[in-house]
Amino acid sequence: MTQPHRHLGVDIGLSGLIKWIRYPAVNSETAGLDVVTSVADQFDGAFAHQLLQDCLVLLESPLSSQDIETLWLAGTFREFDLQRLGIDGRVWLRRVADICTDRIRCDAPSFIPAAAAPVLDEAMKEAVAAEVRSIGPALQQATAPHAYCPLDGVVPALQQTVDVDPDLGFRLLLRALKGYFVPISQVRYDRYLALGDELGLGEDVVDDLDFNISPGLVD
Repeated sequence: MTQPHRHLGVDIGLSGLIKWIRYPAVNSETAGLDVVTSVADQFDGAFAHQLLQDCLVLLESPLSSQDIETLWLAGTFREFDLQRLGIDGRVWLRRVADICTDRIRCDAPSFIPAAAAPVLDEAMKEAVAAEVRSIGPALQQATAPHAYCPLDGVVPALQQTVDVDPDLGFRLLLRALKGYFVPISQVRYDRYLALGDELGLGEDVVDDLDFNISPGLVD
C-alpha cells in the first residue's frame, strides 16, 4: 500500500528538508535544528516519516560523512554549510533522525525506528544510475569549478546513494541539479517525470518549479 507521507504535494524526506532549509538561509546549527523541528511537524507530523527513513538509509550505508556533507551542500548550494559550521555529516543526520523520531512518538509513543530494508530492484537502480551517468559531466562542470560555491565529489556521492536506495538517490540528484541550476532539456525533464512515477513519487516531488529547463538543449 502506498505510504501517505510520500504524497504531500511537496518534495519529501531529506530532499524536501534541503529545500526548506534554504529559504530563508540559516547560519547556525541551532537555527538549522529549529528548521528541522518545524519541517518534521509539517502535515501533522507526516513529513517526519520519510525524513527519518532517508536519514536511516544514509546512516546505515557505507557513505562517509564527507559524502553525506557533499550531498547536503549540493542541494543547499552551501546556504546551510555543514563544513563551514564544523558539523559532521553523520552527526547531523543522527540529530535530524532523533528529531523525527521524537515527533513520530508524539502520535505513536511506542514507535521504534526500524532498519532500512535493502533495495533489491536492480532494474530501478540501473535506471536511476543511468540518469546520474548521463547528467554527470554537466553536474560536475556546474559544481566543482563554481566561482562562489565550488563543490567536488557530487557525482560519486550520488552514485553510491543510488546503489543503496535509488529513490533517495533520484531525489538528491534532482535537488543537486536544482541547487546549482544545471540546465536540462525538455526530453530529460520528461524522463524525470516518468521515472518519478515509476518510483511512486508525486509529480510535485519531481517538479517543484526549481528546474532550469533549456528548450534549445539537446541530449
